Amino acid sequence: MKRVTSGAVALLVAAAVAGAQPPAPPGRVTVVGPGPTNSITDVPGIKVGHHTRSDSGYRSGTTVIRTEKGATAGYSQMGGAPGTKETDLLKPGGQVRAVQAIVLSGGSAFGLDAATGVMQWMEERNFGVRVAGGVVPIVPAAILMDLGRGGIFKKRPDASFGYKAAEAATTAPVQSGRIGMGMGAGWGMGTASVKLSNGYTVAAIVGLNPAGSPLDPRTCLPYGSFLELGDEFNLVQPKAEECTAAATGRGGPNDGSDNAPRNTTIALVATDAPLLDLEAERMAQIANAGLARSIRPIHGIGDGDTVFGMATTPPTTSMSNADLQAIFNAGADVLGRAVVHAVLMSKQVGNSRAGYCQQYPSACVKRAAAGK
Repeated sequence: MKRVTSGAVALLVAAAVAGAQPPAPPGRVTVVGPGPTNSITDVPGIKVGHHTRSDSGYRSGTTVIRTEKGATAGYSQMGGAPGTKETDLLKPGGQVRAVQAIVLSGGSAFGLDAATGVMQWMEERNFGVRVAGGVVPIVPAAILMDLGRGGIFKKRPDASFGYKAAEAATTAPVQSGRIGMGMGAGWGMGTASVKLSNGYTVAAIVGLNPAGSPLDPRTCLPYGSFLELGDEFNLVQPKAEECTAAATGRGGPNDGSDNAPRNTTIALVATDAPLLDLEAERMAQIANAGLARSIRPIHGIGDGDTVFGMATTPPTTSMSNADLQAIFNAGADVLGRAVVHAVLMSKQVGNSRAGYCQQYPSACVKRAAAGK
């Protein structure tokens, strides 16, 4: 016989006396499916713009996530070679709790200058923290290492890249591939979104440039394939001979177009849930840790892996633990899916990495038939 505690009996008796049913357990939050465009702009309040160059010696770019009216933000940095700007400002409990934009750029440390251009664009339009005499736009940034990856070392993003990317930002669907920060990244740029049964949307955008690999050498399929919603990846097991032919150079720090270590994965995970700054930070931490399921190895000494967390709705209401945990878990999963989209959608530019379906055409027969 199942044992019933005295406390449980007391609750049942009290409910019976009051003529009420015992309290039901809280509803489980479930995944409804990808958002309408399966991209970061499915989150209300977000605009995304890119400035990309693959001419005149350039092979790099900048991506700007614009939330000019302000969004709560946090961040998580792992790995031994970070390149960031204004991230200390995002530590919970500080004076400033909202950002106007976040910059994700190529160019290594030089690329941090792109944030200056975004600040200029914001100031010209009076977006930022109001101070005596004007505004100070809050624009954190993170970069990945793509110097010399098929381009000339001195051809890298500067303030003009950030300004033009901010100017180009819209709510239009974001396409994964070699655009913005993904142009010089080892594996390109990816994005994905998910709708939850509690009504909130969670989405991610990533510049995929790890020292490790997003491909499982045993199967030649992306590690993150198990995260698929519906048939968004539409892959099948590639032929053994294609796996063997593509195996050389995969999975280590030299896994790139120019046989040199060029590392760091940078990303942003966003939601329209009303998160506090501490909760936005926790979402970024869980998503950053979740990269270990879609990239191996991850967070190495040559990686500067940085993930931002963003909430576009002001934290005017308190979230339940069930809702928070569902949002955090969704952030980790959606970032893993964005990684796979970067792998699948980034085509070869010059002597950059060949596209996945170029290397493994047999894996992509269903994608080809579906017009992907």
